[in-house]
Amino acid sequence: MKLIIQIPCLNEAETLAVTIADLPREIAGIDEIEYLVIDDGSTDRTVPVAWECGVHHVLSLGSNMGLARAFMAGIEKCLALGADIIVNTDADNQYVGADIRCLVEPILAGQAQIVVGARPIKSIEGFSPLKKLLQGLGSWVVRKASGTDIPDAPSGFRAYHKDAASRLYVLNTYSYTLETIIQAGRKRIPMTSVPIRVNGELRPSRLFKSIPEYISRSAKTIIRVSVIYRPLATFTTIAVWIALPAVLMIGRFVSLYLQGDGSGHVQSLVLSGALLAIAFVVMMAGILSDLISANRDLLQDIRARQLRQAIPQQDAQEDDVSTVLATKLRNIASGGS
Repeated sequence: MKLIIQIPCLNEAETLAVTIADLPREIAGIDEIEYLVIDDGSTDRTVPVAWECGVHHVLSLGSNMGLARAFMAGIEKCLALGADIIVNTDADNQYVGADIRCLVEPILAGQAQIVVGARPIKSIEGFSPLKKLLQGLGSWVVRKASGTDIPDAPSGFRAYHKDAASRLYVLNTYSYTLETIIQAGRKRIPMTSVPIRVNGELRPSRLFKSIPEYISRSAKTIIRVSVIYRPLATFTTIAVWIALPAVLMIGRFVSLYLQGDGSGHVQSLVLSGALLAIAFVVMMAGILSDLISANRDLLQDIRARQLRQAIPQQDAQEDDVSTVLATKLRNIASGGS
């Protein structure tokens, strides 16, 4: 059983050494533990520090692609390296490295394929009351959108089984945390959460600059993800809300007409007809979006199969090379060419 701990980094030279030093070297049930640093276009000494700290792999993206892209690049690299379990953690040492054991236990026990670390939000000193409230509200919205019971949706401290990791693909460029939960819930990937601890703050969060920006970006992400992964339900809801006033106005006109007072209310019929036409167009957009969504699911399944097949093929190639070398060594030992 091979575990790879990936760390997305953007100019993390000052905190990376502390983060790596806090990572576990041994975990019961895990045969190999390796570290992967994803360099998302750092301009400081992040990469040299990573090598100096003894990481096994460094993946440089060349330019700043954003946290979500760095996360997905790391997932694909880990799968290519033969990881059975992938753990994602932050480079600012926010999470206690020893709690990685808690993350992988449900996967090792076969209870889940995705495990999210739930932070003690209410007791984190670095979080203002407003931020704690928003964290709770955001997690509640994600639970409703995904049909899951993950209490800390924005947490980036997570473990993925290789089968679950190969089935996920993040379209959003801002953050992967919310989208992966909604996507996993839609795909019915077994998911759970475990309580984890946090360390003291080494630096302020750089993912967003202010609370309004956090609210705006999170709201946009949730709406966009809902439209992408539940298009028919989303557009149907919008169409119903548009059509409802039209139905009420038609009912009002019919009632007045039966009372002999309908001649002065033709405008209601005109407006109702326009609203019903708009609702019909929105509904058709939902049907088309649902067909596109089905096609995207098919493409993602093909991608997942290719990712899973790449590792056995790589192993087979290595076995073939080993066989050829062994044959040559036997020939040399026997005096052959």
